[in-house]
Amino acid sequence: MSNPARAVLEGGPTDLPDRVVTITPPGTQIKVPYKGGYEHFEATPRHLDTAEGELRVYEWAYRTTVAE
Repeated sequence: MSNPARAVLEGGPTDLPDRVVTITPPGTQIKVPYKGGYEHFEATPRHLDTAEGELRVYEWAYRTTVAE
């Protein structure tokens, strides 16, 4: 069973605390706050079977920083 409200993150920093995240709202990009900036992930056509069901894979695209 597919779960469109959750996603698997692939790539980016190796020490990201969560690789399965909630998508709010579901879309083509995910922006994850991380160490003073954001890691940006983009949807792929791939899906992965997980303990939470079949989840869409989002691949790391780039990082932005937050000005202090």
